[in-house]
Amino acid sequence: MKIALFSSLSYDHEYFALAASGYTHEINHFETRLRARTAYLARGHDAVCVFVNDVVDKECIGILKELDIKAIALRCAGFNNVDLEAASAYGIKVLRVPAYSPESVAEHALALILTLNRKTHKSYNRVREGNFSLERLTGFNLHGKTVGVIGTGKIGEAFARIMLGMGCRVLAFDMYPNPALAKEGLVYVEQNRLLKESDIISLHCPLTPETHYMINKNTLALMKQGVMVINTSRGALLNTNDVIKSLKKGKVAYLGIDVYEQEEKLFFRDRSEEILQDDQIARLMTFPNVLITAHQAFFTKEALGQIASTTLQNLRELEEGSTLSNEVKP
Repeated sequence: MKIALFSSLSYDHEYFALAASGYTHEINHFETRLRARTAYLARGHDAVCVFVNDVVDKECIGILKELDIKAIALRCAGFNNVDLEAASAYGIKVLRVPAYSPESVAEHALALILTLNRKTHKSYNRVREGNFSLERLTGFNLHGKTVGVIGTGKIGEAFARIMLGMGCRVLAFDMYPNPALAKEGLVYVEQNRLLKESDIISLHCPLTPETHYMINKNTLALMKQGVMVINTSRGALLNTNDVIKSLKKGKVAYLGIDVYEQEEKLFFRDRSEEILQDDQIARLMTFPNVLITAHQAFFTKEALGQIASTTLQNLRELEEGSTLSNEVKP
């Protein structure tokens, strides 16, 4: 199968080359993102391979159909950037990687928590400048704190187990509770109770119409004064304007995000010599209690290897007419 791999960076070349040895696929890499105006680059291919910030809307899918593209292979778990209804109507299969080292994202969420809390990033910079003062570096013990986990799929499950191991009281909200986690000490509660009782709230749910802006002025009002909010899922789970207002009031005392609602205009590229045109992220970066990473929670050797191998296996199943293990339908 001939694959057009969009939004390709150096690590995509590396890990897909390693995984491709066991397959007959031909992979052509395109650094540009897939969207309607770039879709014609896929001419002559059988499938496109896309990432989180490619825009695979109805217009784009219509062009892919003209080009006789048979599959849209997501090299990620989320699929909110693909118009599933349009893909189904045009007979194009949508495939994804539902699990690729959930621990990588869960561990990054912990890294955000510990960095915000113990201010190790600030200490590192101080010491390099010869400043060994401990002033304004006070943190708090995680042990005994209440951690709220919204979404207990593979990643949320891994994160919950980490926090249980840290000695935290862990509350969770999910439409489909995991009985195994409940046996380990996690307590499932209604979402409002979780928001009211948690010292730290970590989001591990997909972006859907129901979860869009789930963190907003109303849900923020329910949270404890001085709460920590962590988001390693999708940027639009947070209403950024409402979060900024809560940061200014001290309601949210710590914010750690690895995703951002408008990240497709910023992330995965070097913008260091540019003037940021996004006022919201520019404002967030002025807060000393905000930590932003550029969608790197998944970025481990194990995860990259699994993403490549699962993506290629998905396309092999399609090519061979086998049952599609990871198909996404409307």
